[in-house]
Formats: sequence, structure tokens, C-alpha cells
Amino acid sequence: MPWSAEQRLSELGIDLPPAGSPQAAYASCVQVGALLFVSGKGPGAPVTAGRLGRELTTADGARLARSAGLEVLATVRDFLGSLDEVARVVRVQGFVNATEDYAEHHLALDGLSTLFVDVFGDAGIHTRSVLGAVSLRGGLPIIVECLFEVRDQPCP
Repeated sequence: MPWSAEQRLSELGIDLPPAGSPQAAYASCVQVGALLFVSGKGPGAPVTAGRLGRELTTADGARLARSAGLEVLATVRDFLGSLDEVARVVRVQGFVNATEDYAEHHLALDGLSTLFVDVFGDAGIHTRSVLGAVSLRGGLPIIVECLFEVRDQPCP
């Protein structure tokens, strides 16, 4: 039986939040051929502001990165109709609002990476980079942008 991301969500007891809408002149997703680019997403409600290494710990960061991952999955499902249309997760780029001496950016972003592997199996293993930031919009601690390969289907 083929892997089903939708079935995995159910097995994991995950209910995705409603997909958010862009707050400016951009799209949440753009599909080019088999690639789906997802705009930067932060953690869902309740909104937590703060910097890792000051108000927030690495464990907080991992929890918030997972929450941002849920926001990404909700956006992808809304755009494609089903997460089963995802062939693989290709790339994740994370931005972590952190103090100058914070050095565990990669561990914080593992919250999202683990979620994607849990949902997509081997197809959830992706390339990744994570950067520290002196500030992020709205004081968010983490913002992620993602790139997915989608199964054969016409662009919407």
C-alpha cells in the first residue's frame, strides 16, 4: 500500500489549523512545474514572540518550529487539496530570532524536520539551512519557507 500523508496525520492525531492568508502582496504558494514554493510561515496561534537564548529555550524553539511546520502543511493541503499530492519535501529554510551567542538554531529547527519525516516518511527527508536573525516580523521566534515536489498534476 502506498504511503499516505493524510493517513499519517490521522494516525499521529494531528489536526491541521486552517490555512492562513497572505497579509500583503504575495501568494502563500506558487507552483512551477512539479515544484511548490511555500512562502514564509511562522508558528500558529497562540502567537509567541521572543528570541531564542533570551525568553525562549531550544525546546521552545523546537515546539514553535513544529507549529510553523503545521502551518506549512495546512497551506500545502489547502493549495493541493491533499497532502497525498506531495511527492517529497525538497528543501526547508529556517530563520531563528536569536541572541548573538545562541548556537542551537539547528536543534530548534529539528521540530519541523521531525514533523515532516513523521508525516511523509522517507519523502519527508529534505535539505535544510537555518540562519540566525536579529529580528523577524512581529517578533516571531521562527519563520520557515519550504519547497515541495508534487505529483503529476496540472498547475492550478
